[in-house]
Amino acid sequence: MLTRRQLVQRLAAAAGMGAGATLFNSRALAQQGDDPRFLIVLCASGGGSIIDGPLAIRASESMNPDGINTFPDELVTTWSDSPFRAVDQSAGSMGPIPAGFSVRPSEFFGRRRNELMVTTLTGTSVNHNIAQRRSITGNEAWLGRTLQEMVAWQYGMSAPVPNVHLVAGMGYNESGSDASVPTYARRQIVADPLLWPLSLDGSKGLAKGLDPAVLAAVRSARNDAFEPANRFDQIFAQSARLKEWKELRGGAQADIEALELINRLMIAPESTSFPLSEYGLSGSPSADAVRAAFPDYAIDPLHAQAAMAFLLLKYRVSVTVTLGPSFSFVYDSTGAATNGLPDDSVLNPPLAFDFSHQAHRAGQAVVWSRLYAVVDGLISLLQAEDFGDGTSMWDRTMIYIATEFGRQKTRPSGASDWGTAHDLNNGVMVFSPLVPGNTLLGGVDPDTGLTYGFDPLTGDPEPGRTTAEAEVYSGLLGALGIDTSGSGLPDVPAMRKG
Repeated sequence: MLTRRQLVQRLAAAAGMGAGATLFNSRALAQQGDDPRFLIVLCASGGGSIIDGPLAIRASESMNPDGINTFPDELVTTWSDSPFRAVDQSAGSMGPIPAGFSVRPSEFFGRRRNELMVTTLTGTSVNHNIAQRRSITGNEAWLGRTLQEMVAWQYGMSAPVPNVHLVAGMGYNESGSDASVPTYARRQIVADPLLWPLSLDGSKGLAKGLDPAVLAAVRSARNDAFEPANRFDQIFAQSARLKEWKELRGGAQADIEALELINRLMIAPESTSFPLSEYGLSGSPSADAVRAAFPDYAIDPLHAQAAMAFLLLKYRVSVTVTLGPSFSFVYDSTGAATNGLPDDSVLNPPLAFDFSHQAHRAGQAVVWSRLYAVVDGLISLLQAEDFGDGTSMWDRTMIYIATEFGRQKTRPSGASDWGTAHDLNNGVMVFSPLVPGNTLLGGVDPDTGLTYGFDPLTGDPEPGRTTAEAEVYSGLLGALGIDTSGSGLPDVPAMRKG
């Protein structure tokens, strides 16, 4: 006897191997399954160091404070009820970049530590692209399926675009290697969140408009008269790819257009740059809220991504969204940024966290602060969004901060900033009501800066043990309620709430 969930999964697998599987699922905005979950993958691109974040080491705790990455005691904020730390710091420059910075993560952790689980991790690659992929596949732990694919497969059958990636060109964006994953569950890359909504309707937004009846007549003539007489169509009439293409632009396209996503997902307000009303368009009904949460959306791509991520989940367009800073240098030359920095301030250092090669302490501090701001904004928006059954969207959502590796633990004696190499040893952050909050699984040795693992069943720290990528992958799937029976994955109940 199959459960309903198992039946849906098997039907989806069968559809995925047929010509009828499409990237866009036409049964949009229906509830995704009996008890849906939502996944946000926030990429700590370049190698976010966990001991520069919530597992910071005080100098007084280490027998080698000047030789490893420790912080002066007075900079480290702790809480009596929490294993986490925060390091407030500022400087007049970011290594070779003559731009100052000031970060206060203690304010963020003061609000959000009860929704955070940190699990230590030791990876298997220090190559950016390879390690990024392994952070979402658990080192190919389950036939090479990605976390995003599994969430989209189980919960996204009725979502128009279940698996959206708002940052591109990284291993985080790769499709899994299991051909049985249905096509609709695979990733859809969005290059520009501000402009993407304009691509979701075939006629709206044109300068002079287009009579829907005329558009329907043109499409009918193309489908029923022109293409059937075309030699190309006659030769490849049985091609699965051609059939899929026609389905995408046919019923699925009409369904997408009927959802008014061109307006619902429009982040930008009416302006000279976006004269929406002139083209018969309007901003999203939720645009004011997302612009308040991510006010730098027009100059900071990460803010634009975060704003779109919320709208995609709110309107049930997607069940999993991937975003994060790119390796591009982003700065504010206008003074328009709302982060309190002066003109010509750095919003994203070159190579994001990998700027640590030149300036470890500054690079880690600035980029972690960027990610904390995104997490804070998304949680606030999702908490305010009623799911419809007395719970909020946040009650069903996980934010997984995925990173490829950590950074070298040692430093030149007493250096206040220095360059670091990649290091396999690290940890990851997970913000969610679905995991044990205010919880550290594993620990860190203050004399070496190296993290150690934990018992997957009890969560008890185990010095000398390392946590594998497959264990983190399996634990995240378990917390998300993904059925992993028959997968051969290790069971990690310590990562599930309760």
